[in-house]
Amino acid sequence: MQPRIPRQSAGEQGDRRPDAAGDAPRSGAELASVVSGARRRAVRDGDRQVDTAHLLHSLLELDPEARAVLGEGPQLARLFGYLVQRSIGYGLRWQSTVEDSGAVPVMSGVAGFSPLAAAAMADARARAARRGAAEAGGVDLLAALVADPQARAVEVLGRAAVDPRTVLARARNLSGPMP
Repeated sequence: MQPRIPRQSAGEQGDRRPDAAGDAPRSGAELASVVSGARRRAVRDGDRQVDTAHLLHSLLELDPEARAVLGEGPQLARLFGYLVQRSIGYGLRWQSTVEDSGAVPVMSGVAGFSPLAAAAMADARARAARRGAAEAGGVDLLAALVADPQARAVEVLGRAAVDPRTVLARARNLSGPMP
């Protein structure tokens, strides 16, 4: 495990820094704060890249519409519990590894994101475009995050007893039909 220095400046972080300017796929203004929060989480957790679990955590904290897809109650509380525990519990095994199922091609030009996280961002934009929206929204990203069964976001949902297929179906219904 790499030692973590809590008060590193951005300049001292070198190659580990997943929040370098210009490294994220372009998305709408709605997702800018989600991506920013996921980047901060990755740095704080000592991860080299933003992964789908970072994006899921930030998305659910910041987007009430995406949170509504999951519903309310103990299931949502349990999900947040797993997301919070990632840096002190089961998520430690993810450090120093790249989230990549091999099911999606590695995307270039998105340093700081795992291949699956980069693909989810691109898929969110594609989902928005298919339904005629100018920008991707939180529900588009949520649907993209749960689309690959190998994603860390899907693993977290499973640990919280949330069925990713149900989340995907609800997200599709909420965002409207796609041609």
